[in-house]
Amino acid sequence: MQNARTIRNRILAAAVVATMLMVTPVRAHAVSKEIVQLQTQVQQLLDMVQRLQSTMDTRFAVLQNLAQQTANQAVAMNNTVNGLQQKLNAQNEALSGKMDATSGQIQSLNDSVDELKTRIAKLQKSIDNMQGQLQNIQSQPAAMPGATGTPGQTTPGVPGQTPGQAPGPQGATGAQNPPANQAPPLAQTFQAALGDYNAARYDLASSEFQDVIHYYPMDDMAGSAQYYLGEIAYHQHKFEDAVQHYNAVLEGFSGNSKAPAAQLHKGYALLDLHRRSEGIHELRALIQRYPHTPESEHARSKLNAMGVRIVPR
Repeated sequence: MQNARTIRNRILAAAVVATMLMVTPVRAHAVSKEIVQLQTQVQQLLDMVQRLQSTMDTRFAVLQNLAQQTANQAVAMNNTVNGLQQKLNAQNEALSGKMDATSGQIQSLNDSVDELKTRIAKLQKSIDNMQGQLQNIQSQPAAMPGATGTPGQTTPGVPGQTPGQAPGPQGATGAQNPPANQAPPLAQTFQAALGDYNAARYDLASSEFQDVIHYYPMDDMAGSAQYYLGEIAYHQHKFEDAVQHYNAVLEGFSGNSKAPAAQLHKGYALLDLHRRSEGIHELRALIQRYPHTPESEHARSKLNAMGVRIVPR
């Protein structure tokens, strides 16, 4: 484009010079054949410039039209892409909302199932305890058998009782029977165990947590005590024992507030035991079972750090 303008300007300059030469008064004897030829060439150059100008104007108009069409198509395509992007965003938001709602429903269902399992387990323990007590009552003798002997001889094992004397009712000699072991207060025992655990007095804390489990096996604090026993074993690098305690929480107290942490730390313990596939399975199960918990975020971070897909193929 620039070159054409340069050529055109030069031709116009030459034409102007030629025109000036043509209009300049000259003597009749100076007109010659060369001037006539020059005038002819200048006229040809002027015609060529006009044709070139016309051609350039036509092509420029075509290019301008094409550029306008391209701009219009780009605008239309941009609008189409924006519309598709908005639809896609709306669909993603709707799908995300449905997934969140579904996850919440699944978690609620899992919580209900866990609570039901816990109640069934507690009921089974109660039935087992009642059966054990019934067997103990049936195995006890109804009365102490009387011993035969000479008058004044006391019955063996019952001081001061003469032969033939009927034994007193059970509990009449309560002062001679050893007192039954009284259960320690639940809340105080658990808080004392928790304080010893926080102070790293693990042996004393283990004994107190075991008392909670022994005397109050059906209470929800027994599940928390099982969790802290797993924590103590984990801190002591007894990973097998830790896994067993975490399993006790997940199986017997799945509705406990410590259940997500128990499953997370169980996965960690399995990884420390070099049982990689089992540990990954536990972390994935935690994410699926408790998707909106801090433990789920820790499990995601752990799997990402290991380069493992959160959702298996």
